[in-house]
Amino acid sequence: KEEYVAFWEALCNAESAPVKDFEHDVFEACMPIEEMAARGEDTMRFGPLKPVGLIDPRNGKEAYAVVQLRQDNAAASLYNLVGFQTHLKWPEQRRVFGMIPGLENAEFVRFGVMHKNTYLNSPQLLDKHFNLRSNKRFYFAGQMTGVEGYVESAASGLMAGLAAARAVLELPEVEFPDVTAHGALANYISNPAIENFQPMNINFGLIPPLTVRIRKKREKNAQIAARALEALDGFLPTLKTEHA
Repeated sequence: KEEYVAFWEALCNAESAPVKDFEHDVFEACMPIEEMAARGEDTMRFGPLKPVGLIDPRNGKEAYAVVQLRQDNAAASLYNLVGFQTHLKWPEQRRVFGMIPGLENAEFVRFGVMHKNTYLNSPQLLDKHFNLRSNKRFYFAGQMTGVEGYVESAASGLMAGLAAARAVLELPEVEFPDVTAHGALANYISNPAIENFQPMNINFGLIPPLTVRIRKKREKNAQIAARALEALDGFLPTLKTEHA
């Protein structure tokens, strides 16, 4: 905790670079790490530094906070600090991020910067198959459709690719059940009733609720997941259609 609090205080007091007007309007999940820290001492611990479920095998304990490093090259000599978008000046990044245990002697080969994602107004342009409503020859997938995250982007690619292949093979269209994560994402990006469309990670809030009320969140989510798996068991065999 002492290491985390010291890091949090340094981050809150670090010097940022000037920002342009468009850089103030960012997707919530891509918020600069220093702005996240400014919201409160524990905000990062419920975001990119969330330690829940990660047990240190050396002592069997859960850390107060964790930092995710993503391997960026085959030699395992280059790693990315996940979730550390930032406006901090580069010397400040070296000073503050070097306070993270294990990174004291790290060489920072590329400093963090903010980036602006461009995406379609999908609810007005795409249907549930990620197919352009106005021209059925075109399919879109990935973050440009308004899904956020690696898994979600892969899921959109799967759905768009499946739909495009079935169209070429002249097979009937299929839709993932609404109660599955795939179906919920497809519904979200294609719902024309959404006026202020924003990129979205998959979450339980996008999936239709259960028909019975369950107070305990863990139990409720487990039942939502079980319902989705059951729906997939019924859906997947429909894809096994032979085509001569």
